[in-house]
Amino acid sequence: MMIQPYLFFNGNCEEALQSYCRAFGVELDMLMRFREAPDPPPGMVPAGWDDKVMHASFRAGDTTVMASDGGTEQPGFRGFSLAVSLPDAAAADGLFAALADGGKVDMPLGPTFWSPRFGMLTDRYGVGWMISIEPQDSASGPG
Repeated sequence: MMIQPYLFFNGNCEEALQSYCRAFGVELDMLMRFREAPDPPPGMVPAGWDDKVMHASFRAGDTTVMASDGGTEQPGFRGFSLAVSLPDAAAADGLFAALADGGKVDMPLGPTFWSPRFGMLTDRYGVGWMISIEPQDSASGPG
């Protein structure tokens, strides 16, 4: 079984994807615009959305993150965060800083009882992130 996050941005998906690709040091796997959809049902594509993102994805480590501009009329992400576990402090610091740029730090990176470095933030697009370093002893703490 595999669970993959699918994020809906309601208009600024392409900007968010560019930011995430820079932060993770990856490239988009694919991007399809609404105008590329064959025969969409009438009324399915909002007026002026031909160049908006219908579906896109990128890979970060073993995870594929998918995204779109469509799918929701309510902006905002509530009730979840994307958790990223990194191998060392330099990687955690770099990713945390990149995702926090223009966003809000909810808990600065610092030591916890389960990780040598853990922090939480909400990025400029409203997506919550939890960044941590895997403890040397992976049996300790939440995982």
